[in-house]
Amino acid sequence: MNRRRFLTASALGAAGCLTGCATARGPRPIAPNSKLNHACIGVGGMGGADISNIKTHANTQIVALCDVDRERLAYAAKAFPGARTYTDWRELLAKEGDRIDSVNIAVPDHNHTIIATHAMRAGKHVYCQKPLCHEIAECRLLKETARRHGVVTQLGVQFSAGVGDRMAVAYHQAGVIGAVEHIYLFSNRKGISRIRTLRPEKTDPVPASLDWDLWIGTAPFRPYAEKVYHPLIWRIWQDFGSGWIGDIGCHLHSSVWKGIGLTAPISVKAEVQEEWKREPARFKETWPQGAHITWMYPGTRASGGKPITVEWFDGMTGEAAPHLLPPPEIQALAKEVGLERLPDEGSVVAGSEGWMILPHSAGPRLVFKNRQAAKPPKPVLPAWPNHYHEFLNGCVAGRRTSADFAAIAPMVEAVLLGNIAERVPETLLNWDARRMRISNSPEATRFLRRAYRQGWTLDGLETLS
Repeated sequence: MNRRRFLTASALGAAGCLTGCATARGPRPIAPNSKLNHACIGVGGMGGADISNIKTHANTQIVALCDVDRERLAYAAKAFPGARTYTDWRELLAKEGDRIDSVNIAVPDHNHTIIATHAMRAGKHVYCQKPLCHEIAECRLLKETARRHGVVTQLGVQFSAGVGDRMAVAYHQAGVIGAVEHIYLFSNRKGISRIRTLRPEKTDPVPASLDWDLWIGTAPFRPYAEKVYHPLIWRIWQDFGSGWIGDIGCHLHSSVWKGIGLTAPISVKAEVQEEWKREPARFKETWPQGAHITWMYPGTRASGGKPITVEWFDGMTGEAAPHLLPPPEIQALAKEVGLERLPDEGSVVAGSEGWMILPHSAGPRLVFKNRQAAKPPKPVLPAWPNHYHEFLNGCVAGRRTSADFAAIAPMVEAVLLGNIAERVPETLLNWDARRMRISNSPEATRFLRRAYRQGWTLDGLETLS
């Protein structure tokens, strides 16, 4: 047994012990004058952004860092000379034990659930990047694990703590545009997750700094290929990421979910980029570069009890078929509020009295059907901490966050249903959230869960229903 296999076996054994022990206890109470000891799992890319925010919290100290890429790990460690470093998250949980109180997880989507579940079972508070998990069955497990172990959790929808999103929620709750009738969400900008590619036939040597087997984790194994998966392109692959909607969907759903009081959808249907659909190799392995997804939601108080249609558009401006972009009448609203055109990313909510335009990461703008109507006063918002600080404050005080797994999991499930609809396009899927099943499509139902790679099983996931 070589050193790597020995460390892995030892870490798995110790993590299993922690899992068993943690069922009898919750997280460690934090004394008023002591620090929250935090570990970062995934330190490059979005992980670096997480770290830059976490380190500014006065009552938190980063004591451990973990990344499968030792170059990234070494770079991050320069800023925290006393932090202990690991390449294997299982070894981190096994060796750190009660020396850490919380973790943040910023790794590819396919490994979110196994890391977060083990951390919570070990009594650790968890901040996890969106879209929280890779399949809906994983979402259910994370929600139940957080509840059972009494840990503080937060999904990485950091824009929800911004003034713009909070103003939009307040406007919706006040009913300023009347009864909600229709919601349009759109992300039509270009980005690295839009790359059109096929699985390469070549195999490249794995960089000496990278543990490729650990990077693959729960997914089916495939050979390493340079500049194809790690570090930034993994999101386009169905085995690893959740496509464009997995990247942005949680951000854009957040304000309407909270403000309008959406619950689990009734149905979902997707139209997709024709070129992607017609190419079997791409259709089987990657996500489309453009999609139009439509959910039907039960009525809420904000809609006067009437069902609500939510549409998602993520075709690229200038390249997409018209049906993958917001309809012209919605785009035309932008000029009414002084914009040259509708932003590439944001939302428009249509109500009985008018519309609310919310450019992503900016403030809401209102258009009323009665153009002479007086604009309502801006809502007075209470002071609110940075999204990361809200999580860390919650860890210290034992207080739930605004995006804790219990509250946010149904929204994540709706986003992931969009992924499933993309894989069976032009099919109306009827969603039974209570039974966790798609009642009219065995083909789509199989995408609610996946089998983890041998050696990476997760207790409780296989039998979840």
